[in-house]
Amino acid sequence: MKILYVLFALLIFGFLIFIHELGHYLFARLFKVSINEFSIGMGPKILSKKSKKTGILYSLRLLPIGGYVSMEGEDGESQDENAFQKKAPWKRLVILAAGGTTNILAGFLAMFFLVCATSGSLGSTTVAEFLPREGAETALSEEGGLRTGDEIVKVGRVCVHTANELVYEIMSQGCKPLSLTVLREGEKTVLEGVTFPTLTEAGAVFGDTDFRVYAEEGTFGNILKHSFFRSCSTVKMIWDSLFDLVGGRYGVEAISGPVGVTQAISDAAEQKNAGNLAYLAIVIAVNLGVVNLLPLPALDGGRIVFVLIEMVFRKPVDRKIEGYIHAAGLILLLVLIALITVKDVIKLF
Repeated sequence: MKILYVLFALLIFGFLIFIHELGHYLFARLFKVSINEFSIGMGPKILSKKSKKTGILYSLRLLPIGGYVSMEGEDGESQDENAFQKKAPWKRLVILAAGGTTNILAGFLAMFFLVCATSGSLGSTTVAEFLPREGAETALSEEGGLRTGDEIVKVGRVCVHTANELVYEIMSQGCKPLSLTVLREGEKTVLEGVTFPTLTEAGAVFGDTDFRVYAEEGTFGNILKHSFFRSCSTVKMIWDSLFDLVGGRYGVEAISGPVGVTQAISDAAEQKNAGNLAYLAIVIAVNLGVVNLLPLPALDGGRIVFVLIEMVFRKPVDRKIEGYIHAAGLILLLVLIALITVKDVIKLF
């Protein structure tokens, strides 16, 4: 059974890669860019078929660590009049951004269906009751403390609209006293120095919500609201995680590569909780989109930076220099993936 869960996880991961590459592919075809290959996976070919009509090679490769759309003239000069580099800068920008954007939009759409399926458990940001904890009764009864009936509209400087956003922001910021902006009896009030219980996970300290909120009706308007803000919160969570990783809040052990991601999906599938599995797939989809749009060499975002430079200065950066930068970035990226993969494999055993 474990093998079946792993295969299922690989299918999900492969589908998310396919969605990403499909975004590049569709816009490249729209702008009539010559395409050499559309590949899912990297490394040796498992299956391949060349289209007699277009000459494009469609392939499935062994290593499920990514994919690519190989466009003529993408990394060098080409005599082909439909080469990538001969297209207008704005067209190249759209093609490069299409992959990550497609992942993010797919995540937003999947979130809508997930919220529709769980519309009976939509949570508001209005405090319904407090969970018992030592010293809570005294602390909560003090003048100016958080009370039942308070509608929390802001945690620190971040606005919250749904229970999911509220729980995440308290988890992220609640490791130390923070300010809460609430609506109380129709008036906006700022509560300073609110403390929450904390928990430690993977060496990092997080805030823990110690109250329940009122439910909201599963109306179409509320479903749209929760879908949108939960999707935006997912993007923010990924950004926060990147900054926290750079800032040292999380260690290297918190990073997962393809093996770790496959393991996480497999574990979720094994638990047979469709909601958790769907949410994990959404997070991975959005994560693929956000990370690929980062302005780093070899990633889509890094290539977008060079196109933007060309659009601003009306002159492209020397193609050889750009190629060397992307090649160096790709080598570093592959080394990082290899190291993370070794870490993930060791963690499995």
